[in-house]
Amino acid sequence: MKRNTLVRIVGVACAAVMMVAVLAGCAQQDNAAAQQQTDNRKYMTQVNQTMEDLKSRLDSFTDAVSRGDVVGMRTQADNAYKALDELGKLEPPEDLKDIQQEYVDGTNKLKDALNAYVELYTEIDSATDAHPFDWSTYDQRIAASKATYDEGIGKLQSGDNKATEKN
Repeated sequence: MKRNTLVRIVGVACAAVMMVAVLAGCAQQDNAAAQQQTDNRKYMTQVNQTMEDLKSRLDSFTDAVSRGDVVGMRTQADNAYKALDELGKLEPPEDLKDIQQEYVDGTNKLKDALNAYVELYTEIDSATDAHPFDWSTYDQRIAASKATYDEGIGKLQSGDNKATEKN
């Protein structure tokens, strides 16, 4: 009888040790998942902060455009580039790298659009009687710049949509 009791005690002890090991494994998985979520939230917070900064800088660019201030446009475009560059420098968690690529593609399009606007308004501002601006191309160039800008915004929105789907 003592032997049967000893076997039962050893069996229960082994089962208890196995349960502890299984629970520890689950806890590690839960910790890894929690860490991944924390990393994802941190990255998205950085993206949101950078986008708020970009919005403010683009508002200043728009103000300069509305005033016809070419020097201000260049300055504000350069300021916007800093925010766009910050977005490109963010290190995303592994499972958000595709989202980061959307953001980088979008920022590159926005840079192209801002450059096109500044170039257009610089040409207008520097036109002279001897070298007048070709107004017949104005509408086409504005439309092309706007299309590039909209494409960039679309890429940023696509990145946001992907981020929402992953949550």
